[in-house]
Parts: sequence; C-alpha cells; structure tokens
Amino acid sequence: MCCFTGKVEEVKNTRIFGRVGERGNQVIIYQMSAKVPQDLAMVLPVPVKKGTGEKEVKFFDFSKYESVFDDLWEMFPAPRSTYGDPFGAVPAAAPSRSLQVVSVGAYDASFVPTAADFSRLDERFRLPEGTWDKLPGYADFGFAVFKLKPGNAQVHPMAFSFPTALAGTVFFPTMHIHDGKIHAKEIFDHTLYLQGSGLDVMGGGWAESPGLAVTKVKCGYTHGMVRPEMHVYRSQIRGKNENGDILVKPKKA
Repeated sequence: MCCFTGKVEEVKNTRIFGRVGERGNQVIIYQMSAKVPQDLAMVLPVPVKKGTGEKEVKFFDFSKYESVFDDLWEMFPAPRSTYGDPFGAVPAAAPSRSLQVVSVGAYDASFVPTAADFSRLDERFRLPEGTWDKLPGYADFGFAVFKLKPGNAQVHPMAFSFPTALAGTVFFPTMHIHDGKIHAKEIFDHTLYLQGSGLDVMGGGWAESPGLAVTKVKCGYTHGMVRPEMHVYRSQIRGKNENGDILVKPKKA
C-alpha cells in the first residue's frame, strides 16, 4: 500500500524492487514521480514480524544512485555497502517517547511499529483517525514513513529493509490511498522488479532478464539489496486494476 497523509495532485511512474534475504529480512527500493503541494508523508505499510522494534527496520540512502531503476530497466531488451548488510539482524531497542527519525538523502524517515504508534509522529505526518479501522488486514503491519517536501519532481529512491512476517514471500506495497479514500479499483502505473529463487513467477506477467544483474546494475551502490550474481524479474502493471498489494509467493512443492 502507498498512502499519503495529505493531498497529492499526481502520482505516476512508480517503480519498486523487492527481494527476501537468507535471514528472513525483505528489502524494498521504491521510487515515484509525484506532485506534492504541501509538506506531507508517504506511508508504506509492510508485513513485519510481531514485536518488530524501531531499530530492526533499517533505511538506506540512494541519493548517490538515483538511476538504479533506469539500470534495472536496461536489463530487459526492448521488443525492438558502506551501510552494512540490509539483511543482517539488529537487536531490538526499548521504544522511545518519540519515534526515531533517520535522514536518508532527501528524506527524513521513521518506522512506526504499529498503527497506535502514529501518535508519536508529528501531526502533519499522521493519517486520519480511524484509517486503519477500515483496513483490518493491516492490523499487524508496521509502517515505513518518508517525509516529502513540496514540489513536482521525481526524487531519488527510498529504500529500507524489515523482518518480514511472510516467510519466503516478496511483498510489494501497491495498494493506493491517494485521496484519503479506499477505492476498489485504481489506476496503476507501476513497474515491479524482483530477485529470488524458488518463487512462483509464472503468473503476474513476470519476465526474466537474459543476463545477471551485474551486467547493468551498479550493485555496489545498492547496499547489498540488488545481488550481482542473480537474474532480475520484471512485471509492468498499467491502467485500472484491483486495488491491493502484490505478493510473490514460493512455488508449491
């Protein structure tokens, strides 16, 4: 799910990369173009393991590799760590009164462990009271919050890792809440990228890259998120579609 804490005039060209690591953490790299008239935040609910603390979700700065999605795109022929291991375990810390704010390039980012913890954020970056009551399926989710500045631009990718509650499954936050309302169908302009083995990529229009990621992607600038020795899968979703998140699950035995 991608939702905003204020009015957004336009959102387009959303691109998301996902991969689950050997230690059970998933990474997400997320980029979009948006017309933002005021200070607000983008909230990405993610399926975290129960009891996940603030220190167990790590944010990564992609301001020096803004073109990562351009390079991922180039892996597919047309029809014509300096920041450490993002999959590493981090010991949980006792919650503080205010949520931790991390500066990652052009953003300030926070992890909100539960919906109840939104009260610990600045009021400008909270969702309307009762939003999550309308979405009971997200009761056990945590929330990555990225604070956006007014403007009309494509900004560098947002990136983070989290201990996932969905073992072996890659989760893409694609449900829309852009006007404060939940619609059964929404207009999608999404390109999804995926790495992983043993995943069911037969559905969803996934195409496999002919080469390894290292042939096009500067993997050393991705903080370990894009693995150089693996192929990449891509799926494009355009037009009006069912409004929901997308999961790529393991193949059935």
